[in-house]
Amino acid sequence: MLRIGATVFAAVLATMSGSAAAELKVLTSNGTSAIVRGIGAEFAKRTGHVLTYKIDAAVLLQKEIERGEPFDVAVVTRAVAEDLIGQGRMEARTLADVARSGIGVAIRAGAAKPDIGTVDAFRRTMLAAKSIAYTTVGGSGIHFLKMAERLGIADAVKAKMRTQPGLLAELVAKGEAELAVQQISELLPVAGVEVVGPFPPELQLITLFSAGVSSKSASPEAARALIRFFRDPDALRVIKASGMEPPG
Repeated sequence: MLRIGATVFAAVLATMSGSAAAELKVLTSNGTSAIVRGIGAEFAKRTGHVLTYKIDAAVLLQKEIERGEPFDVAVVTRAVAEDLIGQGRMEARTLADVARSGIGVAIRAGAAKPDIGTVDAFRRTMLAAKSIAYTTVGGSGIHFLKMAERLGIADAVKAKMRTQPGLLAELVAKGEAELAVQQISELLPVAGVEVVGPFPPELQLITLFSAGVSSKSASPEAARALIRFFRDPDALRVIKASGMEPPG
């Protein structure tokens, strides 16, 4: 169970003095959904606030917000958060970095682990794979295709593509793809697969995820308290357990 630091917990309790529990709608990217829901559950337990979640790729959440989707807190990539602040849809003063995540490769549990430790080994493994699951809209898939082009294997990779919304390692678990490429935090929660490891450093993309409060939140104090909750040192265990790293 997540233990919340006294300072942060006191700040959270202060937001509830004399007020009823709030209902907060949280939009979270696929890559941060595990930590958002884990830390959010403890926040709800301790404060009485009720949280509901909508999970999707950060770029798709941005489009929904731009179309008028109501929300209280959004946890998305730093780039998307800055765009939303620039449009006046998110409060700049509430922006807080939450975690960093790299891209990795997963295989079906029990399968022989391929070598992806170097650029050459990574290239050979991608060419040898019969099928590869990756996203066509999320940052991990876009970056993967850029790296495939750089390595001269883009056409081969595209011919092996398998995809679906959400957790792509599910395709590997079901035997519908040999490899899955996605944020490591999105690979780890899937039963029946094993994470081979991260991309080689020369091919890696580290994504910074940030949280912010909607400029139209009906419960801005409770929403700000939730974001403070993510900065508590005790929450680092949840972040690390999900395959992510603190923002630094």
